[in-house]
Amino acid sequence: MESHGKEELKGPVLHIVVVGFHHKKGCQVEYSYPPLIPEEGHDSNNLPEEWKYLPFLALPDGAHNYQEDTVYFHLPPFSGADMKCVYGVSCYRQIEAKSLKVRLADVTRETVQKSVCVLSQVPLYGLLQAKLQLITHAYFEEKDFSQISILKELYEHMNGSLRGTALKGSHMFLGMSPRDLILHFRHKVLILFKLILLEKKVLFYVSPVNRLVETLMTVLSLFPGMIEHGLADSSHYQSKSSVSEDISLLECVSGAEEFVSVSVTDITNATMELVGEEGFGEDQTTTTSTEASMRTASLPDTSTPAGDSTNLKPPSRTSPDSSESDWETLDPSVLEDVPKDSETGGLGLGGLGVEHPETFDPEPGIPITVQPQGQSAGPGGQVTVTQGLVSGLEEDQYGLPLAIFTKGYLCLPYMALQQHHLLSDVTVRGFVAGATNILFRQQRHLSDAIVDVEEAKIQIGDPELRKLLGLTTADLRFADYLVKHVTENREDVFLDGTGWEGGDEWIRAQFGLYVHSLLSSTLQEDNEKLLADWGAPFISAWRITHNYRVWFSNKHPGMAKITPGHPFQGQYSAADLKLRFSHSVQNSERGKKIGAAVITTSRSVVQTGKAVGQSVGGVLTSAKSAMSSWFSTLAQPAILATPAASPEPQSPTEAKP
Repeated sequence: MESHGKEELKGPVLHIVVVGFHHKKGCQVEYSYPPLIPEEGHDSNNLPEEWKYLPFLALPDGAHNYQEDTVYFHLPPFSGADMKCVYGVSCYRQIEAKSLKVRLADVTRETVQKSVCVLSQVPLYGLLQAKLQLITHAYFEEKDFSQISILKELYEHMNGSLRGTALKGSHMFLGMSPRDLILHFRHKVLILFKLILLEKKVLFYVSPVNRLVETLMTVLSLFPGMIEHGLADSSHYQSKSSVSEDISLLECVSGAEEFVSVSVTDITNATMELVGEEGFGEDQTTTTSTEASMRTASLPDTSTPAGDSTNLKPPSRTSPDSSESDWETLDPSVLEDVPKDSETGGLGLGGLGVEHPETFDPEPGIPITVQPQGQSAGPGGQVTVTQGLVSGLEEDQYGLPLAIFTKGYLCLPYMALQQHHLLSDVTVRGFVAGATNILFRQQRHLSDAIVDVEEAKIQIGDPELRKLLGLTTADLRFADYLVKHVTENREDVFLDGTGWEGGDEWIRAQFGLYVHSLLSSTLQEDNEKLLADWGAPFISAWRITHNYRVWFSNKHPGMAKITPGHPFQGQYSAADLKLRFSHSVQNSERGKKIGAAVITTSRSVVQTGKAVGQSVGGVLTSAKSAMSSWFSTLAQPAILATPAASPEPQSPTEAKP
């Protein structure tokens, strides 16, 4: 296995794999090129231990309900190999067995279900899907699955065309439409955005898989640099057989204890420290410095040489209580230069870094230092990226992408049922995952939020978390600004979604501005009015997350150019009241009940009106017809008298003789 991991890789595509459904063995790998295990042949069914879930990811649960489907999935890297997350794209199809030209003996069902998938080192989801769909169609049109030459040609073609492809540009977001996302979720897109910033356990649910993965990846594409460089460590998990047997203890733990990675008590305490009851108090600095000194005094002996510093250690306790404090333990010797940094007023660790010394993950022997100036704009004004000293990700001059999907926070666009144990794994801090099986949705205690894509609903069980995610007036203005630009001017079908304002790139640019302004605002710790536009409880909760601590640990030259403050800050107006009321009615439980009551009452009034109208209207109609017939009988002689009276002038003529 190690020799395979160290093997020279010719291009971004690692393997082309065919997965089929066997009537006795279930999902299994039928062909791989190059072989998944070098010592075995192309037709071997054996899999590396790290990729044991590959067949169930490539051939999704419930696939028999659809003629074709597409799956995005992530695989963990090989242990001991110099590689990151492996990105998988699978195209599934099924055809009738009677249409096959060559029918093998193991084909006993009426339909044949297979998937062709690409395992790649680069996150080119939509581009790989577009190429793979064409080849899968041609492969099935052969009606002879023993013809594998087309798959070898696909491997050579993809590596030839994708070699040297830059991880930037519109091709990175092919198949991801923020425009459609906002049209469907509207203001709730910003709630999803904040959920992921807080590193909560978020589960997306819908069928088929194609819609599921596109929705989930579109949400992630709103984070600057996330698709390009932010998912490299998003799939570092262990298979079920490799996890300690102590994980079985989770079955005896109540759902409330494992509900969130950061307890509500911690968030409340942090809010009281930084905000107080009505905002930032005057004694904020005193409280922070006092707690920092107490925690520094309680640190172990720092006489250990700097060269002996270790990386983050896995949890030493197999219980849900071992959250971030276990995952993120920094050698105390790294903190020796912290006072100097805070005295110079830099953006290094400072007071907040001392308050939470267990959050960082420097490489062995490498102290936490200022990010190199190489992050500034390069020749031609192009922004360059460098390796983050703490996050390990490739970052720009603003410190983006944020180190969200690191240190046990997983991104799994599609989860097979066989991976269900990851939801309760003590080594998993959180996740953004997608599922189509109803069992994932039923066990709500394992997730902080369940996103029903079909209904565009976000179900959050924790009332404290709902308060943290409450959109401020400035947030509502921002969300309304996006919705209006997306929904207006949609008459031109030829230019729909391709223009700048209201288009996909424009929406991503707006969220980029939102993140830059948010990060810049968090550095203004004494400006309570400025932070109130973002929501003081949300800021307090975000500051204790891993991704913010890592970002705050370094200086980022680009942040000097960003003006702090919410992009939509300003005084309240009548339009804000209307916007707030509309949002409350649509999203709060009480508002939903009121809205449902109004709808029910209006329907009852309409139905009652129709019933009364039918009964009363019937009487009125009959009375009206009776009156009209009576009037007609009265008026009828007068009308008929005119032609009958015509002989009267003749009476005098007859009387003359």
